Amino acid sequence: MSAPARSHPSRRGFLQIGALGLGGLTLSQLLKAEAKAGVRSSNKSVILIYLVGGPPHQDMFDLKPDAPKEIAGPWKPRPTNVTGIQICEAFPKLAKIMDKLVIVRSLVGNQAEHDAVQVFNGRSAKAKAPSGGWPQFGSVAAKALPVTDAAIPSFISLCYPCTHGPYNEPGPGFLGTSLSPFRPTGPARDDMILRGLSVDRLQDRKSLLRSFDDIRRDSDSNGALKGMDSFTEQAFGLLTSSRLSEALDTSKEDPRTIDRYGTGNPKIAIDSNGAPRVPQSMLMARRLIEAGARVVTLNYSKWDWHGGRNAEGRADNSIFTREAEDFPIFDKCVSALVEDLHERGLADDCTVVVMGEFGRTPTINAQVGRDHWPQVNCALLAGGGMPTGQVIGATDRIGGEAASRPVTFGELYASIYRNLGIDTARTTVNDLEGRPHFLVDDNAQPLKELM
Repeated sequence: MSAPARSHPSRRGFLQIGALGLGGLTLSQLLKAEAKAGVRSSNKSVILIYLVGGPPHQDMFDLKPDAPKEIAGPWKPRPTNVTGIQICEAFPKLAKIMDKLVIVRSLVGNQAEHDAVQVFNGRSAKAKAPSGGWPQFGSVAAKALPVTDAAIPSFISLCYPCTHGPYNEPGPGFLGTSLSPFRPTGPARDDMILRGLSVDRLQDRKSLLRSFDDIRRDSDSNGALKGMDSFTEQAFGLLTSSRLSEALDTSKEDPRTIDRYGTGNPKIAIDSNGAPRVPQSMLMARRLIEAGARVVTLNYSKWDWHGGRNAEGRADNSIFTREAEDFPIFDKCVSALVEDLHERGLADDCTVVVMGEFGRTPTINAQVGRDHWPQVNCALLAGGGMPTGQVIGATDRIGGEAASRPVTFGELYASIYRNLGIDTARTTVNDLEGRPHFLVDDNAQPLKELM
């Protein structure tokens, strides 16, 4: 991989004893090599929020109040704190911080069917891929950038597993399993097994810290730490530090902060096969970024709203019933995340990206829902030092096509990589056959509006 790429140890399972041997090619040697090369840490980061199933752009951030009722729906636009920008009336908190947001209304080249791949790597699921598959961007970032803190994985996934396979985030592709995300939630909780202590016991923080302290005492008593240079000690600290457990422990937050984000039940999947509606994932993401993670991904709720009528013909599961339930919770937690990043001085370095896999049909269907619509999609951005308080692109009068400034996934991802300090015009990753590949398609450039 060309500059500035560097290899790093496994993020997945890094807490397992034996995952990093203290002999041979160890983390300590990698840290020492980076220090010798003059690598310095930076704190550029990304939080990606995947809205599972494809959110309705024309009911959220691109309302068409002058369109016919069967297109416009019942929601009315409301003004924001940026003159001339309006969003859905169900988002009063986001409207108050529009100056801290960017809305992309003209994202084109979307897939037609459910698949999380494009959201996570910017490439179409149908695009020809090298053997092993395209890596998602968190894996690329973990490979390309130096570790911020040896006690915190560079790439962490808070995505809950979905029973519908295409909703699940893709893996590291041809970069290999060592660059898989570290997963402290879901079935991969075994990643955090440490001397029989599983992540389920993270809720009992005292027990966790006691176990870590025991490991340190054992190590000191048998001389394992004696004679280690500073880099080896840092590598050993990766296995024993409590920083990760502290970042994951949202109970340490002020109750008012927790209430500001809101909470949900992680064991209840929306519509059975979607992700849970868990606002506290956004709070946990902020805590992990603050602790030193480079990329945190999460999935939020279920947005595949085709509608549905009951036996009497009433639209009990209409798209607008679901929106009335989900929109206020979304408004609360996303606005809390953005404001929190600003208040903690993290907004210039942390980019927030919110999007789903496609838009929804302009015309409301007979089941009082909106179907898949790949022609145009929207995305919500914040932070990253970007010029905010703006809308990029526009759709036609019914929200069906990009009418101006069509934005490609390549351009969007080139912008995300740029915010991380990765030059997509120069940086490549090698596939399993050793062939180099650029990080975005078609020589896409970062959006000039975000420069």
